[in-house]
Amino acid sequence: MSGDGDTAAITQAVPTGWRARFDLRPPLTRVRGSALAIVQITVAATAAWAFAHYVVGHPAPLLAATVTISSLGLVRDARPKRVLETVVGMIVGILVAEAFVVVVGPGWWQLALALGVTLVVARFLSPFPPFAIMAGIQASIVMSLPASQPFARVVDGVVGGVAALLVTALIPRNPRREEARDGHAVFAAADSAARTIVQALRRGDPIRAARGLEKARAIAPRVDDWRASLDSSLAVAGFSPWLRPQRAELRRHHGVLQAMDFATRNLRVVARRAVYLCEDGQRRPVPADVLAELMRAAELVGESLDDISLQPPAREAVAAVAARLDPARILPDGTQTELNLLTALRPLAVDLLTATGMTSADARAVLPRV
Repeated sequence: MSGDGDTAAITQAVPTGWRARFDLRPPLTRVRGSALAIVQITVAATAAWAFAHYVVGHPAPLLAATVTISSLGLVRDARPKRVLETVVGMIVGILVAEAFVVVVGPGWWQLALALGVTLVVARFLSPFPPFAIMAGIQASIVMSLPASQPFARVVDGVVGGVAALLVTALIPRNPRREEARDGHAVFAAADSAARTIVQALRRGDPIRAARGLEKARAIAPRVDDWRASLDSSLAVAGFSPWLRPQRAELRRHHGVLQAMDFATRNLRVVARRAVYLCEDGQRRPVPADVLAELMRAAELVGESLDDISLQPPAREAVAAVAARLDPARILPDGTQTELNLLTALRPLAVDLLTATGMTSADARAVLPRV
């Protein structure tokens, strides 16, 4: 994160016309990002259908394929627990509907009754809304299609679920790619917010300061995305034998995430104080320079996500700024509001130091006594 750049643009060109409407890059990016998931689904669904057809002997094992496809899906969260929950939900729906077919037979009122009971049972078993929806879909399929023998489709559902879990372990989706991208998005968003705050302080611009606060507040959803993808990555890496060596690095990223969660919250505090400072339209170059220097050091923290060897220089860069964060020395003639802003940079520096692997106590010890 640079945090400076007084002349940096705060607007971005928006493409218009036919080039924007026929831009192939977004759909190609989607396809590339889902390539491994597509391979997973294709392999698992085909294998489940073939096993149910050729080994178990079911003539049309539709549910073996549909359970597999629905369990894996194209969602970001591919953790085994989520896959298993989806599988169980669908098997519940199949089992309830099969029981209705055996007892009262097919028909429109039987469908209504089976669907209602399935949704009630599913909601009782799980607080996860898609669990009930998946169960209801499978119950509708069972009630609508004829079966060669009772409860054969339950077997198909189990085959599909096992195939989904096996492919999750043996052909796992890359757990590092999405979580690293989400991590860099957090650092980029913090960089953008800090850059705007620095510009506001240098210019005494209250409008720009308010914009910096908006940007700082908008970082929270990105942190949530990173946490979700990182939790999913840790779960997949723990389940798949091929990805277990990545667990140590993912746990390190989890430590960075925790520190950056606190850092972005403290950046919001800095942004709010910058808004107060800029109300009088006066330039504040000294606080702006300190924040810019701290966020330049934070660039290395973000880069260390991909290269652990950058962690020590990142720690040194942040510590060099943190060691000078004595508001009274930096701005001996400053107003109380200016000193408050500089004071707010101290916990931000501590959070960035903990993101480099330091303990909270050691990070606080770097700060000068005030």
